[in-house]
Amino acid sequence: MPQLDTSTWLVTIIAMILTLFTLIQLKFHKYSYPLNPAPKTFKSTSFPTPWEMKWTKIYSPLLLPQQ
Repeated sequence: MPQLDTSTWLVTIIAMILTLFTLIQLKFHKYSYPLNPAPKTFKSTSFPTPWEMKWTKIYSPLLLPQQ
C-alpha cells in the first residue's frame, strides 16, 4: 500500500490561507465606512394606551390584609 505524500500540504494550506485573506480584504474594501459616526436622533412616537388613560393601582401580595 503506497504512502500518502504530504510534502505539498504545507504549501497548499499556506496558499489557501493567503488566498482567503486576499479575497476577504477585497470584499471588505468595497464597503465605505464613515470616518466619524454620529448617533442618530430618533423621534419617539408615543401611542396612547388604555392603561395610561385611567388610574390603576398594583397591589403587592405582601401588603394585602392577612386572611
